[in-house]
Amino acid sequence: MSAQGSGASIRRWHGVHKALADPLRIRLLEALWETPQSARELAALVDLPADRLYYHLNQLERAGLIEIAEYRPLARGKVERVYTPAVTEPPSDAANPEEMAEFLGSMLDATWADINAAYQSKQAGGRREIDVHRGALRLTDEALAELRGHIEQLAARFGDCDAPGVWTRVVVAVVDLQDRPSPNAATPD
Repeated sequence: MSAQGSGASIRRWHGVHKALADPLRIRLLEALWETPQSARELAALVDLPADRLYYHLNQLERAGLIEIAEYRPLARGKVERVYTPAVTEPPSDAANPEEMAEFLGSMLDATWADINAAYQSKQAGGRREIDVHRGALRLTDEALAELRGHIEQLAARFGDCDAPGVWTRVVVAVVDLQDRPSPNAATPD
């Protein structure tokens, strides 16, 4: 890729991270990953009026994250747009640290909303499974690579969007709590 092409790609992804810096937009995009939907259908999902979603859908469309899949006819000659995702998710290496922190903060806010909705459903007598695990592990570079490989294998194994079942949010964060030694640093004898 040319240097000019690389710069254009980084600028494009800059807009993506900015568009995803809102938990509502993350929830909308994730809903569209499940199935193409109109603003009216998305409004019912997020419990907001459809007219409040058009701004957010426009932001996602301008960033190239969603596109119009079709125009669905409605009563009296009106039509509604049906949106679908244009890409899966932005690469993390195309964002600066501030953009990535804002993006991750929005993801955590969206996850908090999902967990809160699940607990509220359980309190109202619904059945939603919730498992939250938090812990710390000491991992060598090799063990970290192996763990990442296992996570990718699990995601591939259970990630069939066409399989029957209940949509389930899975969030796995692997974050070093301290700096790793440089690969070329001398080891003590």
